Amino acid sequence: MKKIIVAIDGHSSCGKSTMAKELAAYAHYTYVDTGAMYRAVSLYGIRQGWITEQHINVEALEAHLSEIHIGFQVSTDGKQYTTLNGENVEQQIRTLEVANGASRVSTLGFVRRALVHQQQQMGIEKGIVMDGRDIGTVVFPNAELKVFVTASAQVRAQRRYNELKAKGDVVNFDEVLANVIERDERDSNRAESPLRMAPDAKLLDNSNLTKVEQFEMLKAWFIEAVK
Repeated sequence: MKKIIVAIDGHSSCGKSTMAKELAAYAHYTYVDTGAMYRAVSLYGIRQGWITEQHINVEALEAHLSEIHIGFQVSTDGKQYTTLNGENVEQQIRTLEVANGASRVSTLGFVRRALVHQQQQMGIEKGIVMDGRDIGTVVFPNAELKVFVTASAQVRAQRRYNELKAKGDVVNFDEVLANVIERDERDSNRAESPLRMAPDAKLLDNSNLTKVEQFEMLKAWFIEAVK
């Protein structure tokens, strides 16, 4: 069976990462969470004081970008986690503050170019499932299977709200919904690699699908692609 590249793009809080991980496990492929890479850059900038809710010190971030080393490791229980300069930051990068920073950082051309280059290097040997915003349009425009995932903003905000509440975070649904809508606007209208559905991508709207139903759909597309 041939190895392929699977590119999964879509809006925030669509469950892209979950389905990408499941498909990678099913296919025995490598999984790369590109969103986590942008979140790691965001976390680093926040820690340094370069990224606040009001401002990004672009000059400082660009000058020190080479100091940011992002990796993926697998824990003893088989779960993948993100590292920032060797530190496990999987929990720290999943906050609303870091997510918002990541969406803003991702509009910066020098950040996107650096991370896209890293992502392309990861896919040279194929056998990879990668999810993000521009995987099928910019990172791997020749990917054998492209999937664009979406759901209504209300559904996605509710999922994100439930996820944050489960972690013990104090959150307000209206604020989460506003953040989802704001990120959609930013992702779709940025000058550098805006969120777009590739012409040859398969649309997966999971507003009313169970996780089992969406994975069965994804698995069927994968099986067809590797024939």
